[in-house]
Amino acid sequence: MSEKNLWFEIQAFALNPNRTTDTTASTGNDLSPEMKTFYEKDLIEMAEAELIFDQFAEKYPIPKNNGKTIEFRKFTPLGKALTPLTEATTPNGQSLDVSAITATVAQYGGYVTLSDLLKLTTIDNIIVQTTKLIASQAGRTLNTVTRNAIDAGTNVIYAPNGTTAISARASINTTSLLTLDVIRMASLKLRRYNAPTFDGSYVCIVHPDVAMDVRRLSGWVDIAKYGDPQRIFKGEIGMIENIRFIENTEAEIIAEDSTGGSENCNVYCTNFIAKGAYATTELEGGGLEMIVKQNGSAGTEDPLNMRSTIGWKATKVSKILIPEYLVRVESTATDESSAILN
Repeated sequence: MSEKNLWFEIQAFALNPNRTTDTTASTGNDLSPEMKTFYEKDLIEMAEAELIFDQFAEKYPIPKNNGKTIEFRKFTPLGKALTPLTEATTPNGQSLDVSAITATVAQYGGYVTLSDLLKLTTIDNIIVQTTKLIASQAGRTLNTVTRNAIDAGTNVIYAPNGTTAISARASINTTSLLTLDVIRMASLKLRRYNAPTFDGSYVCIVHPDVAMDVRRLSGWVDIAKYGDPQRIFKGEIGMIENIRFIENTEAEIIAEDSTGGSENCNVYCTNFIAKGAYATTELEGGGLEMIVKQNGSAGTEDPLNMRSTIGWKATKVSKILIPEYLVRVESTATDESSAILN
C-alpha cells in the first residue's frame, strides 16, 4: 500500500465519529480490534518488503499453546522403483520417511517513544511515518535472523586467489572474486544432489558489491532483457548460467579485521539456494504484532501524559532443513572498499 493510500485510510479511522477507539481494548493499548488489525496488516505488508531471504524459505505457522518449540519436517526422497510390475499383481508400496527438525522460537522487537503529538482520536501523520520506520526495522531484523541461520551452513566454496584454489576464509585476498567458474561450481554442487529449483532455476542472494562483479561476466542477462518474463522475485536483478540473482544489502559481510586474510579485505557471503533448503516461521497469525501505547498509559511514570509509543514484536526462528541444498560462496569484491558492514 502506498504512503498516500495508507494516510487516507488512517484518516478514515480518525474522522469516523462512530468508530470506537477507547473502550473495546485493554487499558493502555486503546485501539479497537478492527483498527489494530488494520495497522498490523500494513505493518506486515511493509515489513515483508524487506524479507528477501524469507521468500525462498518453507513457511510454517507460529505454534500456539505448544511451548517455544516448533517442528519443521524433512521428507527423504523415495528410492527408484526398478522392479518390473507383474501383470494383475499389486506391488508393495513405499513408506514415507519423515524426520522432524525442531527449533526454539525467540522474540524480537523495538519501539519508538513519541511526544504528546500522538492522539489516537485525531491521528497525526506521525503515526504513518513511524509505522514505516518500525516496519523497516522489523523487516530488516527478521531478514537478518533468517540470513544468519543459513549462513551457519557448512557447504562452503572459497573463491580462489585468481586460479589458485584455497580452502579457508583466512586465505581470501583481493583476487578472490565471484567468477563464472565459481558460479558453475556452486550450481554443480546443487545439481549433484538433484536439488529442486524455483521455476526451473536456482537462486542466489548477493550483495550489491559482489553483484557489480557478476554483471561484468560473460553471459549476464539483465532482468530488463528477459525475453519471457517469469515470476519476478523481490530484489531480482538478472540471471546467468540459469541462476537468478537477488540483490540485497543484508547479505553478510565479514569485516576485514576478523578474516585473518593476508591482504585485509572484506569477505562477502553469497548464498546459492535450492527449493526446500530451509524453513522459517510465518509473520501472520502471531508472528508480527504492532503495539501502540497512548499518552498516560504509563500512569505515574508519565504524570503529564506526555509520552506514547509505537512498537513491534515478532516471534521468529529459521532453520536449515537440507544442508546440501545450500551453497555459500565466500569471496571479496572489486569495489569492496566502500562496503557498509551489516
